[in-house]
Amino acid sequence: MSLSILQRIAAGDQLAVADCMTQYNDLIWSLARRYLGMDADAEDAVQEILIELWSNAARFNPDFGSEVTFVSTIARRRLIDRLRKKGRAPGISTIDDTPESALVKEGEDISQYTEMQNVVDVLGEMNPEHQQILSLSVYEGYSHSEIAERLDMPLGTVKTKVRRGLIHIREQLKITEEGAD
Repeated sequence: MSLSILQRIAAGDQLAVADCMTQYNDLIWSLARRYLGMDADAEDAVQEILIELWSNAARFNPDFGSEVTFVSTIARRRLIDRLRKKGRAPGISTIDDTPESALVKEGEDISQYTEMQNVVDVLGEMNPEHQQILSLSVYEGYSHSEIAERLDMPLGTVKTKVRRGLIHIREQLKITEEGAD
C-alpha cells in the first residue's frame, strides 16, 4: 500500500511537497478565490494554507476521511479565520451549484472535485435542519457552542446532530464508493 502525499510529507519526503502543490494548489486557489476574491489576500492565504498543510501533514489519518477532504477542511478553516480577523462573515455561498468543470482546468484530475460534489449531494438530501447545522459547522467553521447560540438550540442537541449528520454522510459516501467499484 503506497503512502498518500500528506503521509509522505509527514515521513520527511521532500519530493512530496512538490507533489502536494501539484495535486492541491488549484483546489486551494479555487477556495481562496471563492472566500476572498481575486486579490493579494487570496495569494497570502494560499501560501499560509500550504505551509499549514506541510506542518500538519502528520495529523492526516486516512481512516477518518480522504486526503482531499483533509486539505479542503484546513483550507476552509484558514480562510474563515482570515475573514473573521477582517471582520467579514463567511458567506453561505460556500455551498453552491458551481459545476466541477468551472473549477477544474483541462486535463486536471477531477476526482477530488467529484468527491466534494458527492458530499454536497448527500448534504442536499438531508433534512433542512441537519443541512443548516452541518453547513454552519463544516463550511462556515462555527463551533458547536456558536451554532447552539445562533439557532437557539441546546448544545448537546447540536453536538448530536453534527455527529449523526457526519456519520450519515460517511455512510452514504461508502455506499457511493462501493457502487462505483
